[in-house]
Amino acid sequence: MNIKENIARLQDFYILAIKAPLGIFRRPFYFREMIEQMDYMGTGSLFIVFLVSLFIGMALSLQISAELADLGLKMYTGKIVGVAIIREIGPVAVALVFAGRVGSGMASELGSMMLGHQVDILRVHGVNPVKKLVTPRVVSAIIMLPMLTVIGDAVSLLGGYYISVIVSHQSGSFYWNQIKEIMDFDNIFSGITKPFIFGYLISGISCYMGLSTRGGARGLRESTTTAVVFSMIMIIVSDFMLTKVLLYVLGMNI
Repeated sequence: MNIKENIARLQDFYILAIKAPLGIFRRPFYFREMIEQMDYMGTGSLFIVFLVSLFIGMALSLQISAELADLGLKMYTGKIVGVAIIREIGPVAVALVFAGRVGSGMASELGSMMLGHQVDILRVHGVNPVKKLVTPRVVSAIIMLPMLTVIGDAVSLLGGYYISVIVSHQSGSFYWNQIKEIMDFDNIFSGITKPFIFGYLISGISCYMGLSTRGGARGLRESTTTAVVFSMIMIIVSDFMLTKVLLYVLGMNI
């Protein structure tokens, strides 16, 4: 693929990414499709987010507790675990899970519709495919990923509590007091801002790759794989950029 084709594809992606969220403000409103997508993304992802977040919280607490024990600071495990989960690890981990499950599902579903000419049928009947297929998915991802992140953070903190209190025999009340201390505006704002951006990126990339599917089953495999890989790369890259921006905005620039 030459440079001209790459630029054209990038332009098509930007147009799709801009049109998709703006479609929520124009009739017709496909609320039924949006509810279905929110159920698929939210309820369908709840168990895996719960499982992954729980073990991340326990593993992080176990590792940090072991390191702080040598310094005689094991009682501060809760504070370090809380900041790490809320600001950084929680949003990124849940977004990666979301990309693997939901992003691949969106890409494969839209890719199958492209190969089955269902998208062409929508155009023949005067239906805007972007508004009907992409907008509900993008808006649902922007709404559901932050909710899943909040749940994942809570579960991770519970996992950290289990390791700190039940395994390491620390004070439970001291653990939760430390968690309360870090629940300030800076930490919560940083932790809740990232999932909105991640949800937008994952859904936009996945929908674009799905609608770009060509070449039968092999093309569907390639578009689905590309959607997941690009989504994960963008999560990591954008996380660094967002962290830098948020530290500057909140007056914590280093």
